[in-house]
Amino acid sequence: MAKDLSQLLTEFLEYVEIEKGRSPLTSRNYSFYLKRFFAWARIDKPQEITLDKIRQFRLWLSRQNNPRGGFISPSTQNYHLIAMRTFLRWLAKNDVPSLAPEKIELAKTGERQIFFLEGKELENFLQAPLDSKEPEIIKTRDKALIELLFSTGTRVSEIASLKIDDVNLQKDEFAVLGKGSKWRVVFLSNQAKYWLKKYLDGRSDTCPYLFVRHDRAGKKDQEKGLTPRSIQRLVKRYSRIAGITKKITTHTLRHTFATDLLAGGADLRSVQSMLGHASITTTQIYTHITDQHLREIYGKFHDKKRK
Repeated sequence: MAKDLSQLLTEFLEYVEIEKGRSPLTSRNYSFYLKRFFAWARIDKPQEITLDKIRQFRLWLSRQNNPRGGFISPSTQNYHLIAMRTFLRWLAKNDVPSLAPEKIELAKTGERQIFFLEGKELENFLQAPLDSKEPEIIKTRDKALIELLFSTGTRVSEIASLKIDDVNLQKDEFAVLGKGSKWRVVFLSNQAKYWLKKYLDGRSDTCPYLFVRHDRAGKKDQEKGLTPRSIQRLVKRYSRIAGITKKITTHTLRHTFATDLLAGGADLRSVQSMLGHASITTTQIYTHITDQHLREIYGKFHDKKRK
């Protein structure tokens, strides 16, 4: 007896999480995107997935509002299509007749705008925790935290999950578990090592996490460590203290880490590895803003006759 889409979807999500090693969040996202399509198309068999239905779904998606009141962006629309293509590839692998995945083309998206800190902005931001009116332990914690973000280019989820035992301050490197359950090595700057040691020396709690709350309200949550949302909030707060007007997030520090390396002469493949990007295409978003060589060529050869 042929399986319906509901049964196939359950097996596919198990495959994504167990055999492909994707995170539970990826599995939940795939489930949401695919169920959204199945419900809209009112289908329950894989043979009913057609190119025309995909086109109509894309048109419907483009006219839907996002939570901020605007329309769903092309990149978010593409997440739905990527989930569909992955599902169709799995169906083909398991000899279930359906639409060929290569027939689904992704929507063209505009070039991502990358925000990063440099010069005085970066200096002021890294100084901001020490200029705050927080208790000394929180100043030290937050200084260590943002120095670590800038030193390693880690994602906020990776920082939040770190435990004290994960970081050996006798060495200049340690491993983090990134997207797709893949390990990579990150490196500690002298400043990050100094402030991490100072912060850990000042702690008296027994929480295993590297960064914890120190206010009274957070005592009951100390065993859990700082959440990604808490880290995002403190980065935003210190950007205000530093007088930075553009939007700053933890990912801005990841961008800053990458652009700083490339501007200093690092090669793209090395930066890809340090960021934990699966594809170098993702890393290439930084190259147009860090190619100092092109600036030098322009200055050396352009419009020389009028000088």
